[in-house]
Amino acid sequence: MNDGWHLAQYNLAKLRKPLTDPLLADFVSEIDRVNHLGDASPGFVWRHQTAEGNSTSVRPREDESIIINFTVWESIDALFEFTYHSDHVEVYRKRRKWFEHVDWQYLVLWWVRADHIPTVEEAEERLLHLNEYGATPHAFTFKERFPAPVDAATENVAQ
Repeated sequence: MNDGWHLAQYNLAKLRKPLTDPLLADFVSEIDRVNHLGDASPGFVWRHQTAEGNSTSVRPREDESIIINFTVWESIDALFEFTYHSDHVEVYRKRRKWFEHVDWQYLVLWWVRADHIPTVEEAEERLLHLNEYGATPHAFTFKERFPAPVDAATENVAQ
């Protein structure tokens, strides 16, 4: 149990073409369905979204082809189940059709206090940290996980 802690997940994707291009039409058509699936999944807490109901217009970097996905979950297991064992996986398997391969970590996980909603700036810092230092309690991946902090002395690690 992660008493008092939730798992933040942030990932970037580099689009092969603009979202308006026919190559991405089937991706765009799946966005709302997949977002609703995530919202209804066990352990889901929060999803970053604009007034449009998704994050496709958010560009945290100078590269306009990079889009974000940013969520908070009750546990790493809940996120893992949604990502790899729900209908989300159908869309995930097609990612190479829509997104370019990148040579850097594009997904980062970290623990946040249950009452904290992380910002895109915070997420960018975590992802940059992961790319510079590798997996640590500050920023990690599914493959190299760290448990939620257990007491106040470790809070600064997660926040």
